[in-house]
Amino acid sequence: MYSIEEINGMNRQEFIEKIGWVFEYSPWIANKTWDYHPFPSLQVLYQLMVQAVTEAPIGDQLDLIRAHPDLGGKLKMTDSSVKEQKGAGLDALSEKEYQEFAALNKAYSEKFGFPFILAVKGHTKDSIYKAMKDRLNHSKEQEFQTALTQIFAISKFRLNDIVKLETKGQGA
Repeated sequence: MYSIEEINGMNRQEFIEKIGWVFEYSPWIANKTWDYHPFPSLQVLYQLMVQAVTEAPIGDQLDLIRAHPDLGGKLKMTDSSVKEQKGAGLDALSEKEYQEFAALNKAYSEKFGFPFILAVKGHTKDSIYKAMKDRLNHSKEQEFQTALTQIFAISKFRLNDIVKLETKGQGA
């Protein structure tokens, strides 16, 4: 875990390596955020990272969304994604459940052009399955924005896991 002071003491490369992973396979976000260094608080750091994404070209946002793995899939994932999916029970799907998730992931990706994304912390495999089915009825624009919102939630959980909260009430 790092304090905000330790983060501010990092050089750009260290910051990208140690903090940049909170956005799946997208170190460009940390690189852009570094331009606003030093960070007065974890909350400001988080807000600046979100701002880097929201101000990025649509193509970069789409690449960020596409960097995320399918939920319940068996493809190579980052350690963070493995841990998050395990916490929701997606590592223990029966063969039938796996096939159902695979079919929903395929239908979702075919309709929207990117994977289904959900910040799974606090979810179960059943609530994730229901969300997947429900969100298939959304428009591409709705799902694009929902995917970004979910990515922001994931990154916030990840930042909170690696940055020490200060006693001054700093936090994300």
